[in-house]
Amino acid sequence: MLTASGEAWAVAVRRAEVIGPLALRARVGVDAADAAAAQLGISRRQVYALLRRWRQGEGVVTDLLPGTSSGGRGWSRLPDEVEALLAEVVGLRYLSRQRRSVAAVYREVVRQCRMRGLAVPARNTLVRRIEGLDPAAVVSAREGADRVRALRSAGGQPPVIEGLLEQVQMDHTVVDLEVVDDRFRRPIGRPYVTAAIDVASRCVVGLVVTLEPPSALSVGLCLVHTATDKRAWLERLGVQAVWPMSGKPRMIHVDNAAEFKSEALRRGCDQHGIALEYRPLGLPHFGGIIERLIGTMMEMVHELPGTTFSNPAERGDYDSQASAVLTVAELNKWLALAVASYHGQVHGTLKQTPAGRWEQGVAESGRPATVAGETAFLVDFLPVIRRTLTRTGFTIDHVQYFSDALKPWIARRDRLEKFVLRRDPRDISRIWALDPDGDAYVQVPYRTLSRPPISVWEQRAAVARLREQGRDQVDEHALFAMVEQMRQITDTAAATTRKARRQVQRRSTTRDRAASAPTPPPPPPCQEDRAAGAAAQPFEVIEQW
Repeated sequence: MLTASGEAWAVAVRRAEVIGPLALRARVGVDAADAAAAQLGISRRQVYALLRRWRQGEGVVTDLLPGTSSGGRGWSRLPDEVEALLAEVVGLRYLSRQRRSVAAVYREVVRQCRMRGLAVPARNTLVRRIEGLDPAAVVSAREGADRVRALRSAGGQPPVIEGLLEQVQMDHTVVDLEVVDDRFRRPIGRPYVTAAIDVASRCVVGLVVTLEPPSALSVGLCLVHTATDKRAWLERLGVQAVWPMSGKPRMIHVDNAAEFKSEALRRGCDQHGIALEYRPLGLPHFGGIIERLIGTMMEMVHELPGTTFSNPAERGDYDSQASAVLTVAELNKWLALAVASYHGQVHGTLKQTPAGRWEQGVAESGRPATVAGETAFLVDFLPVIRRTLTRTGFTIDHVQYFSDALKPWIARRDRLEKFVLRRDPRDISRIWALDPDGDAYVQVPYRTLSRPPISVWEQRAAVARLREQGRDQVDEHALFAMVEQMRQITDTAAATTRKARRQVQRRSTTRDRAASAPTPPPPPPCQEDRAAGAAAQPFEVIEQW
């Protein structure tokens, strides 16, 4: 639009005035085409050509700019045989890890041309062919993929991220720190952290520390921490800090790990209108913001007692296990305070504090909406299981589940598909069954309510132990009896065995969840009492036996 000459632009505007209304017709006849040709001073064939360009283009003036001749610039004047030889030699000799010079490549061109009886091109011709190659492709072929990153943008042409929670990057890593258990205060290994950062404000919006390796559950827990108000979480930790950065993200940007491609995560994001975007393969710098956050976080962790540093060479003879003093809960407290401190420091890219940028975004577009029901939100991101409903409810991994809420569906179970079930791996004492109409989840507990809460890892270990004992058939009673035996063994060995202490610490999370679970509501009052609303009266006559 700006590079066209004034004369060419005037011609295009005049053409648009005539061709634009003509293109709105479903069919342009010969008479209409001749009238347009007379107005523009061109032939009928040219009118139809302009109509085609207008319809295939964007319907703007630049679609009808007159063409210009380059005088043959950009076209090769070499014979096809010589052009093919140049491409062949450049591909084999120049685009290789041996990184031959232009002079060496030209000598090979001269030798090949003389052998084949072809005219030898000038050296400048070869230089122009090399200069016309894609610089990124040249560096990749001659120096490798790592060296080509400097020639590529971090995201091609990424959209400008300005709104709060418009894009949240998420990733996890093993923490460079040995932690201790709550009971014996002895080392149990390194935990894992899953973190989420808002790209627009650079605020940390989600943080979860677990003893389990990264999984779909870790991602779900981090999303819950991101979307819910953090004041209750800070109170449970006993931390006096301000962390107002919460809300449901519009998009999460993750890498291509298996836990980020689970059905639970995809369906949960679809349910809550959260877009899921993956980094291009082989380009880790696309997630540079979260990678930098994790790197900064680990640098701070290196100042804590019990750190493992980044590698054995950096650690030297420092005894990480002997120096470990922090439990997982205490690490959570320290991280909460570290994040609060980070939010108050001026960010190099923003030229302001992340907290200040967040409040600026809140003032411009309002505070992001948070999720009130933490458990209900988490359920949508729990692992998915599909089972058929029977008269006794559901059976998952040798454990039976039943609730009176299932009774209306049992009568027509033969006409229903398999139910979509959700289960928290940390506590399998209850599951959530999706209504066949897809409206809501129904909580379904153990069929035998006296069973203790256990984790899916304990369940699998118990089944494996029963198989080792030669049990072909595993029943629920034997399963829970084996879990109890394994817990007793683990508790006894916890004083001496690091792995046992870690298992006990993982199990304590299940106990805490069971203790903090809401109690069932009291039974509703009788219909008569509800209607009368009066105190019960004593019997007038009591029969003697």
